[in-house]
Amino acid sequence: MPRANRPLANRPLANRPLANRPLANRVTPFGQFEATPCRGLLIGNRGILHDDAGRIGTARWRHPHWIACALAFKGWRRKLLQPGTWTELFFLDEATALAAGHRPCALCRRADYRRFRAAWQQGFALDSVPGADAMDRALHGARLDPATRRQARHERPLETLPDGTMIEREGRAWLVLDARLLPWSHAGYGMPEARGTGSVSVITPAPSVASLAAGYTPLLHPSAGLPKGRPATAAASDRAGRT
Repeated sequence: MPRANRPLANRPLANRPLANRPLANRVTPFGQFEATPCRGLLIGNRGILHDDAGRIGTARWRHPHWIACALAFKGWRRKLLQPGTWTELFFLDEATALAAGHRPCALCRRADYRRFRAAWQQGFALDSVPGADAMDRALHGARLDPATRRQARHERPLETLPDGTMIEREGRAWLVLDARLLPWSHAGYGMPEARGTGSVSVITPAPSVASLAAGYTPLLHPSAGLPKGRPATAAASDRAGRT
């Protein structure tokens, strides 16, 4: 078939019309921005990272309040990368967003936000539930290496990590879930491997790991293959409890 007549989906990204190219606003667990046609389950906000023409620059945040939002809320609609408003970032799922340094939004994901900060309070044995500013300060200090301003890592025994944590192994991100490790990609999770033991490089910031260990259940992509009877979201668990 002549190159000009190829369906858009079959053309290399660089050869597609600009309006039909995937935007470089899909975020990996490592915090990298990449262009992919794969869709995610959450949208995120770190401030305005694009110019008036919709081009994303080199800055990776403008403020420390990195949130992970629902794709739909009250019927609100947005045009992507509009001048003067925050840059829309997308994540495969919440484990990805947490690894990249985000937390649940207090507006559009209010129930998940409350569960997250309650787990944070328990994980850090606080006398009261923390506010958003306190959590954001702690997360900003934990997710970035002050010397390089790049993503920080911490070492932990693999067998002690809670479900929903992301680790790095041989340059790839892996999800910890039950007795398995699942390789991450923008399209979803691949074939699992046995979790194993030993020290590993943890991508998810330590405060979020503490919240996961205290019982916070993140939204996971269906490809994670959750065991039967286990909700994919904390909200799903709430709904089940009300029926």
